[in-house]
Amino acid sequence: MITFLRSILLFIGITTGIASSLAQGYEIKIKVPAFKDSTILFGHHFANDKLFYPDDTVRLDKKGFGIFKKNKVLPGGMYWIYLPNKKYFDILLSDNQVFTIEVADTSDMMKGIKFINSNENKLFFDYRIMINDKGDIANKLVEKKKNSTSPQHKDSLTKAIDKLHQEVIGFIQKIKTDNPKLFLTALLTSFEDVQVPDSPKDAKGIITDSTFQYRYYRSHYFDNFNLTDPRMLRTIFYEQKVKNYMDKVIPQIPDTISKEVDQLIEKVRGNEELFRFMLVTLFNQYATSQIMGQDAVLVHVAEKWYLPYATWSDKKYTDNLKKEIAKTKPNLINCIAPDLKLVEVPSDHFMVAKNDTALKSNPYIGNNITLHSIKAKFLVVVFWEADCGHCKKIIPELYTLYQQKLKDKGVQILAIHMISSVEGKRKWIDFVNEHSTYDWINAWSPYNYDYKDLYNVYTTPQIYLLDENKKIIAKRIGPEQVEDIIKFEEGRKK
Repeated sequence: MITFLRSILLFIGITTGIASSLAQGYEIKIKVPAFKDSTILFGHHFANDKLFYPDDTVRLDKKGFGIFKKNKVLPGGMYWIYLPNKKYFDILLSDNQVFTIEVADTSDMMKGIKFINSNENKLFFDYRIMINDKGDIANKLVEKKKNSTSPQHKDSLTKAIDKLHQEVIGFIQKIKTDNPKLFLTALLTSFEDVQVPDSPKDAKGIITDSTFQYRYYRSHYFDNFNLTDPRMLRTIFYEQKVKNYMDKVIPQIPDTISKEVDQLIEKVRGNEELFRFMLVTLFNQYATSQIMGQDAVLVHVAEKWYLPYATWSDKKYTDNLKKEIAKTKPNLINCIAPDLKLVEVPSDHFMVAKNDTALKSNPYIGNNITLHSIKAKFLVVVFWEADCGHCKKIIPELYTLYQQKLKDKGVQILAIHMISSVEGKRKWIDFVNEHSTYDWINAWSPYNYDYKDLYNVYTTPQIYLLDENKKIIAKRIGPEQVEDIIKFEEGRKK
């Protein structure tokens, strides 16, 4: 059993509860003799299998009888009833919200439940029982086939498995044909995979379009799953369907992702609840993404959708979001890296200052340079601090990589030390001497901290990779990725 009692208390502020004014409300009578004088809960799913929202409670009488009843119609969808034995079962709600549930056997939550005046839930449970029973038989047949050594026996088992499959399809199709307007029909349709045709071939049988099946699957992905049906939002499948499409179906290219985000949001824009869920879900997905380059998607979603239309959002939050977006935009992948005014400290100063306290504490040593003035086929910019635990591991690794594999390929490294005080200068001198990182550009900005905003650097180390035109081609990467990305870029240019 899931952590149900904790889950039902979650509140994320994206459900609104849309109800019809044409009906009197819901009245669900329930009888559970096994739990006399006990409280049971009733609520709905929302988007995934982790969020449970309570709608009502009832105290069963001495006969185990109670009524969930309120003078409002609940939105259609998948609901749950939670029992004192920490088990729950799902039911469906559509137009008919007046019916009776009798739970005769709480040990068998499928076959021990009876519905009166709810044909939809009767069919729903018949379907689930059939799936479980046929699934058990099919699993046994598959196991027998796996252990069989006789080709004839395997063939007969295959036919038996296929027959079971056809029986399931026939059962589902009959439900759908006989009950086209039920929510159950929409739910069963949403489970169906897209049937992808064979790729086109020429007269010799050679495939003429190798991307046909992928493109067909992508364009028909939502054919059976109605994103605009608000009832589907109150199931455990909606979020998974959307995220699977965004993560696994479309190319993970920021521009492509942004276009798909726009299409999904536009598609559900006619329903306030669906619009709010889609926007919040996609915004959160790319606000927390650790994949390089997807911050461009976040900027797009924030500027086009969240900031203009998320009227439910707290003003303090949106004000902070505007500031974060302003910091992120200048250093997106493919942008020209912001120029920086820095002080380069020559390697001989580090060596001489090693045992000279006065020199070590002098912050006025060095030559003024700008980031854009550095000529290199590739420029690695690393922001770091001498007393940062992770930097103590990464900086020596990066230096070794530079000396052994990058230096002779026209790669230059700009190591920007971020502790700007006199104390920071001392730590910097000691670190460079300890690790002998003399042979690259050691620089800092002792009087100006604009680079922290321009490069959105608030944790260290941070590594950016720029091309010869100072365009950002990678960021927030590790030393082990620097060489691979450079090789890729060189191959791409060739």
